[in-house]
Amino acid sequence: MRRIGLVVNPIAGMGGRVGLKGTDNKVEEARRRGAEPRAPTRARQALEHLREQPVEVELYTYGGVMGEDEAVAAGFDPVVVGDSETDETASADTREAVRRLVEAGVDLVLFVGGDGTAVDVAEALEDIDGEVPVLGVPGGVKVYSSVFAVTPRAAGRIATTFERTETREVNDIDEDAYRGGDVNTELKALVEVPVGDEIQSSKQIGGGTVEALAAAVAGDIRDDDATYVLGPGSTVDAVKTELGFNGSPLGVDVWRGDSVLAADASESDILASLGERNVIVVSPIGGQGFIFGRGNDQISPEVIQRSDIEVIASKQKLDDIGVLRVDTGDPELDEALRGWQRVRVGKFERRLLKVV
Repeated sequence: MRRIGLVVNPIAGMGGRVGLKGTDNKVEEARRRGAEPRAPTRARQALEHLREQPVEVELYTYGGVMGEDEAVAAGFDPVVVGDSETDETASADTREAVRRLVEAGVDLVLFVGGDGTAVDVAEALEDIDGEVPVLGVPGGVKVYSSVFAVTPRAAGRIATTFERTETREVNDIDEDAYRGGDVNTELKALVEVPVGDEIQSSKQIGGGTVEALAAAVAGDIRDDDATYVLGPGSTVDAVKTELGFNGSPLGVDVWRGDSVLAADASESDILASLGERNVIVVSPIGGQGFIFGRGNDQISPEVIQRSDIEVIASKQKLDDIGVLRVDTGDPELDEALRGWQRVRVGKFERRLLKVV
């Protein structure tokens, strides 16, 4: 039997679909923009897959929205080790939940959130000298740390099947700087994480020049009458520069004809801008390979289903990542996107890379 401790950060990821690029100090603004909680759904996906595994599981969790609600919804009868005093949870609640789960003797802390949640989990373990391994279910906007499974379903599998652990990094960034276009990761902690093929690596910042690629892509966009949804990242930002506007380097911009329809767009902005034919232009995250589900939640399943997909990247980036990954929040869509994907690496050249 494996004893697994679950802690959910219920507000993690709320800022993604509405274009806030994170939820730190932005919960009320996210709600005003119509954001809905994302982490509970991700928790349920992981737990439902956890129940399908052949290993017997005893689930421990914190009360209410921090785990108990989703555990019960997924068919578990969890051991509740404590409860927060309010649904408006904070970092202190996550840390207290981790402390109590470790005291209860769990074999693994399975947490749902983003990098901020990972930092809280790691610091809680450090405070109590805990050596329990942890595994993240990706539920936040920022998921840079190498402690997360690539999808919630993968987390459910790994939690019961891992045989050994390794030391991995917890990284975080300043969300205010991130919203302004600067990405500066900072190593916050080292934790033990299960070893598995479906654990993501740390995001690598930087890469080679992409001017020729960007110029070619921009030229094709100018000659087309489709609506283009231009994702975040330095590669696509170079395309925006070639088109002649200062894009949102870490946001999503929408272009049609010769003008920007929506800048730093939320999901609703994008949907309102879509036309008869739409093309999403994205570049995989260096070191990880994600084209959807990391830093671009505004490009939601509905947007993807209404659009063609153009993946662009430098040859060096493709050599580094090896495969592409998706984590849209819709398992059926993820499955439909898997398979071979053409990736544009130059004016005429394309490579085939597998979405796994």
